[in-house]
Amino acid sequence: MRPFDYARATSAADAVRRYRPGTMYLGGGTNLVDLMRLGVARPEHLLDVSRLPLDAVEEVRGRLRVGAAVRNTDLAAHPLVRARYPMLARAVLTGASGQIRNMATVAGNLLQRTRCAYFQDVSRPCNKRRPGSGCPAIEGDHSNLAVLGHSGACVATHPSDMAVALAALEAEVHVTGPGGDRIVPMPGLHRLPGEAPERDTVLEPGDLITAVELPPPPPGASLYRKVRERASFAFALVSIAAVLDVAADGTVAGCRIALGGLAHAPWRAERAERELIGRPATGGTFLAAAEAELEQARPLPRNAYKVPMARDLIVNTLEELAP
Repeated sequence: MRPFDYARATSAADAVRRYRPGTMYLGGGTNLVDLMRLGVARPEHLLDVSRLPLDAVEEVRGRLRVGAAVRNTDLAAHPLVRARYPMLARAVLTGASGQIRNMATVAGNLLQRTRCAYFQDVSRPCNKRRPGSGCPAIEGDHSNLAVLGHSGACVATHPSDMAVALAALEAEVHVTGPGGDRIVPMPGLHRLPGEAPERDTVLEPGDLITAVELPPPPPGASLYRKVRERASFAFALVSIAAVLDVAADGTVAGCRIALGGLAHAPWRAERAERELIGRPATGGTFLAAAEAELEQARPLPRNAYKVPMARDLIVNTLEELAP
């Protein structure tokens, strides 16, 4: 056992004020407590923010503001989310189990850490845990790890389904911290590893997510699909959140595509989107767009299967969305 202090914050401002080195915020605890048991997370001070008044889902000037402490189950079941953002509801429901969704919070889902086996095994080196110690996954078991945006320092993937949908919806993350309040766009909250894989996000020490705000739904049909090793309780091998708007003449008027399971962060497929705009909404167009996006892929020997899997998932999803 490693001793730690525990305190309960009374407000977001109080949480930020109490923050000091060695502090970690505690929300639902579904990821943090596991990491503490494994010895990966070793906070000296736990600051409980789970009871802050940040658990509302409300409409604000045509946008939907979701409090950071809203439970995943409540988010997926909310009538406004189901009616306006069904892709987000579906993404949330594909994650974890019902029991975990009942506890996990919106902010915690965004900030959950990679499930890379080397990160979770404190007996092995890992640049995310101990910068400069190495990334054994590159030569070892990387079959479920990144093919896009990775570096020589880290090939881990981000596990959140919700984050992929929010990246496609261009959500905004509201943050308060020692430097004041600010808004971080999605994509933009999560980082690619580069030479600092220990930093999953752009958040600074003491920063606290207070809400996620969704703009009005983009025009077109939307869908979240996930390929995994079993039908439930499994992280994505590849996932996609896609919005497709087809004009009356059959050409693509607008599209948004975000991919999961392929990178250290939700991956916005900007090359594919550019390739699609103004082109006929056909299988050939969708295939060309997928191939343009995946030209950037740098698979490792045991995860090269993800590239054709991602290509087929993009094409099949867009074909399903096309009228």
